Amino acid sequence: MIQAGRFVCQDNRPAILFLSSIDIIKNMPTNNKKKKILYVITKSNWGGAQNYVHSLATNLSENYETVVAHGGDGLMCKKLDQSKIKRIRIKTLDRDVKIWNELKVLKKLIGIFKEEGPDIVHLNSSKIGGLGALAGRIAGIEKIIFTAHGFAFNEDRPYWQRTAIKFFSYMTILLSHKTIVIAKREFEQVKNWPLVSKKIVLIYNGINKIDFFDKDEAQEKILEKLKIKDSNLKDLIWVGTISELTKNKGLGYAIKGIKNLQESLHRNWNGIFVIIGSGEDRGYLENLIKQEGLENNVYLTGFIDDAKKYLKAFDIFLMSSVKEGFPYALLEAGLAGNAIICTDVGGTSEIVDNLESGILIRPKNKKEIMNALRLYMEDEDKIVEYGDRIKQKVLKEFSVEKMVEETLRIY
Repeated sequence: MIQAGRFVCQDNRPAILFLSSIDIIKNMPTNNKKKKILYVITKSNWGGAQNYVHSLATNLSENYETVVAHGGDGLMCKKLDQSKIKRIRIKTLDRDVKIWNELKVLKKLIGIFKEEGPDIVHLNSSKIGGLGALAGRIAGIEKIIFTAHGFAFNEDRPYWQRTAIKFFSYMTILLSHKTIVIAKREFEQVKNWPLVSKKIVLIYNGINKIDFFDKDEAQEKILEKLKIKDSNLKDLIWVGTISELTKNKGLGYAIKGIKNLQESLHRNWNGIFVIIGSGEDRGYLENLIKQEGLENNVYLTGFIDDAKKYLKAFDIFLMSSVKEGFPYALLEAGLAGNAIICTDVGGTSEIVDNLESGILIRPKNKKEIMNALRLYMEDEDKIVEYGDRIKQKVLKEFSVEKMVEETLRIY
């Protein structure tokens, strides 16, 4: 028999051989019809939630029939196609809430669930969580799983909006059979909510090994992308980030922190700040860089495909987010051995141990960004020391194998 990820004898005594859930599934008889898992996600760009869905769908595709339903036509679609994962585009599905569209999405989801007949529906993102859980109940889905990739009621919003979002988050958890939260801090926020405490489980994100470019090659490729031929820049300290250019990422505070650092050092800062990513705030950030006179210090590369491969270009990884769940970018930077500065939001403090494997700062605080950068600059040995420590922690605690195994127990 198989019980909770281990082999047991008929009398419930543990067998001698222990295997991970993934190994168990790989050795199961294959003559039975595969169970079907239908993943549903709102956006199809390439962020943490999309990375998560792609990881689960591809890692389980050998032993399950995995399908992804989504809005938009972003990079996730290309990656799913490359992995030969079936996907279904929902044309009316986007992030903005429009009542008429939501009714269309609900109707479409019910139709998809009935047509596909999945054994498990796994919902991702706040918006699709509520709609998908309701559609799943109407369609009679046997098991509905919701993963909260950072609760939206933790975003920087007016109080009434956060209260309304909290109510709808509760309803999503209530309608789902199980809810996965990806950070302990958020688990603590919801674990005692009435009628749902037994439905909530904490499972950390995990990442695959990454085929990084080495430092010189990564820096050369970034400079080429920026159309900069000044090779002297490679002698500077590189601070970098991979981020969507949106309000939640707090990049304006990071840029102002760089400006404060430059002023405190009387313009003798021997570094540059490189931001990899695209998004709606690009125009605002470009204007801010000009306004602060940082055109030769802060660079926006725009979108770079498979950006994580470039992480060894950076000495320091700076995450200035106002709101996060359990960020893949931080895990990837840790795996690259970057020294880390990040805001203490979401699950970041569960990845980075303050002043042991990185530096945690408060969100929206340009002065703390400046001081953290200065601490590394005044003791460059810490860049190597903290980078080594965070790399070992990520390797040990946040593997994709562990994430998949713990998710399989929920399935």
